[in-house]
Order: sequence, then C-alpha cells, then structure tokens
Amino acid sequence: MSNLVSVPKNGSLANSNSNQNFPTLSNWLDDIFNRDLPSVFASNFNTSITLPKVNIKESTDDFTVEMAVPGLKKSDFQIDIDDKVLSISTETQKESEQKEENYTRREFGYSSFKRTFTLPESVNDEKINATYKEGILSILLPKKEEAKQKPARSIKIS
Repeated sequence: MSNLVSVPKNGSLANSNSNQNFPTLSNWLDDIFNRDLPSVFASNFNTSITLPKVNIKESTDDFTVEMAVPGLKKSDFQIDIDDKVLSISTETQKESEQKEENYTRREFGYSSFKRTFTLPESVNDEKINATYKEGILSILLPKKEEAKQKPARSIKIS
C-alpha cells in the first residue's frame, strides 16, 4: 500500500471538487523548512537514533527475545541481568579520514542503544543463552521446571 500523493501541475494539493482551502505544495514545503527546528537538530549529534525492533515469543518451555540489529558483530553487544532485569546494549564508533592535496576530511560516527526488559519470575536466569546470526540477536530465556505448562490429562472419577 502506498501513501504517495499525486500533485497537479499547479502545485495544489486541493481536490478541484472540494471547497476546502489546502496549502499549495510550495507553501507547505516553505512552512516545513522555515519553521524553528528543535535545538537537537541544530546540534552536531547524530539525530537518527532509533531503537531496534524486538519480537518476544513464548512457548511452553521458554521465552525468546529476537532483536533486529544488522551490521553489528557479536562483540558489539553487552547483555546483562540484574535483579530480574535483562539489559541489551551496544556502542559503536567509526572514524574515517580522507586526505587530498589541499584538505583533510575526518568524520566520526557514534551510535548506541540500550533496551531493558523485566523478566517474569518463571525464567531460569541461570540458563539464559544468546546467539547472533544474520543480523538477528536471539536470547533464549528458559522457564523454571515448576513454571512449565503441564500437558492436559484426564482424571478418572472413582
């Protein structure tokens, strides 16, 4: 499904059958680019910080946390458990330098994130295991034996 809008040659977003006064495309763009931007956009920091997407699945024996984090290495991750709180974090730094005859250009890049999850009492935190493959960090959270769902059974009436 697409959210593209067709703009007629006159630049108006208004439907010719409508009596509403919509701004022209050029007025709308002028409004966007001329308004005061928050100070964070004026800073030298990377503003494209997003948290990775997470899927959490539950089975009868365990929970699985899957996090989409492509482009990283296993060594980039820090996974901790403290008082039933699972923390997943990373920090990466990149530096590049390009030297030409009359100038030197250096660029620095830094990104980080931290996601925390409160674990249920049913998780056996001594047996937690993590893998990283093809951009997906998977953390297996096994349940304690007493928390595992027992299979259904029939009870005979005596």
